Amino acid sequence: MPLAESAIFPGTDATLDPRKPVRTERKIFVYVPAAYVDGTKAPVLLTLDGPSRLDLVCRALDNLTISEDPARQLPAFIAVSVENGGDDSKGSQRGLEYDTMSDRFARFLSDEVLPAVLANPEIRKAYPGLAFTSDPWGRGVMGCSSGGAAALTAGWFRPDLFRRLITYSGTFVDQQDDDAPEEASYPLGAWEYHSGMKLIENSEKKPLRIFTHVAEHDNGANDPEETYHNWVMANERTAAALAAKGYDYRYVFSRDSRHCDKRVFEHTLADTLVWMWRGYEGE
Repeated sequence: MPLAESAIFPGTDATLDPRKPVRTERKIFVYVPAAYVDGTKAPVLLTLDGPSRLDLVCRALDNLTISEDPARQLPAFIAVSVENGGDDSKGSQRGLEYDTMSDRFARFLSDEVLPAVLANPEIRKAYPGLAFTSDPWGRGVMGCSSGGAAALTAGWFRPDLFRRLITYSGTFVDQQDDDAPEEASYPLGAWEYHSGMKLIENSEKKPLRIFTHVAEHDNGANDPEETYHNWVMANERTAAALAAKGYDYRYVFSRDSRHCDKRVFEHTLADTLVWMWRGYEGE
């Protein structure tokens, strides 16, 4: 997907730091499990920083869509893994997409990425009847680090589009661009979910199912004075806010592990996906 053709993220925002490279195009990776029946409206999971852990998602789909144990089954969801726009943190295209407190990224996924998948000639040839459900309970987002923050933000601002959210090593700290328009309402970026603003606790409860995770040695974990980068504190406070508000959530703290640790995904992702899709019955 060429960025220049996007109406939402063309790669030319004034907040971007010219020293940080922006991709000219982003790749989209799509996996359709064998259990999917062409012509039916499929649930969908969008994963960020694609292809990232798409291999583990595919493995879970291959095994658990055919599980004979009702407690260990997955619906035949389509996995769509979305590459970020480039670089990282404040002033980057990736940071703009993932760390901004708005519905912009949710709209990008719903209005541009999913239609592009359905319009792709190769995909359409293989699955002429491919369709995605419009039920927000059949649409999820998964990410790690700033991608984790983006997953929560997508559902938070647009629960009418996405309601099943998975965040690993979520960046619930202040990485929003200092000159972003959203600073007026959310001056501390994703830190506001659990800050003195208490965004989660002081907002009306939203129809969301949320998984959060943080690693023992996640970014900033060894420097308790450095709260700006303290991923552990941020995730613990976010989980506590979700609990206080009565959300349907799961929080995992992984010992002897680091930021976006592959071993954590290998140990937990299949269980996380089963828990995340629990209760989904399809259309």
